[in-house]
Amino acid sequence: MRIVLWLIPLLGSFASALPAAAQSKVNIEQNFADSLTALPKEELAVAGGFYVPAYSSVAMSQGKLRVDFSVTLSVHNASETQPLVVKRIAYFDTAGKQVESYLKAPVALRPLATVSIFIPTDDVRGGTGANFLVDWAATGEIAEPVVEALMVGGVANAHYAFISQGRPTRTATKK
Repeated sequence: MRIVLWLIPLLGSFASALPAAAQSKVNIEQNFADSLTALPKEELAVAGGFYVPAYSSVAMSQGKLRVDFSVTLSVHNASETQPLVVKRIAYFDTAGKQVESYLKAPVALRPLATVSIFIPTDDVRGGTGANFLVDWAATGEIAEPVVEALMVGGVANAHYAFISQGRPTRTATKK
């Protein structure tokens, strides 16, 4: 009996040290229903994309310590009047391999609305060089969306939070 009681905490700590299994699918359509609107019927004449660095793990203490971070990717429609169509949100690891795709089909964000993707601290599949690609489109001239990743984590009593801004991967142009 004592051996079993001793093994339970040991197995629990071992299980928490294992890499996170695939995160349950984020359902943007359901989780952010109030932020979405119907897809425009007009042709999507303007398109762009963002590359967003995200750090799910960071080496510290001369590389001897790894600190894991939760990551929240936010896609903001900066237009006050036009819907923004988000065509792709994809998450990649340090080696450039796609880890997750978060959209089954394009979605349209209401003016000034936001959608987010959350990756928990124990999901370290992205590694130190994780990143997102976000593709968007609109029916005409529109304020460029704001796309950022917020990382939050800590070790012992020290907590860290920082933002990584998305960088355009191509100029927003008319088709």
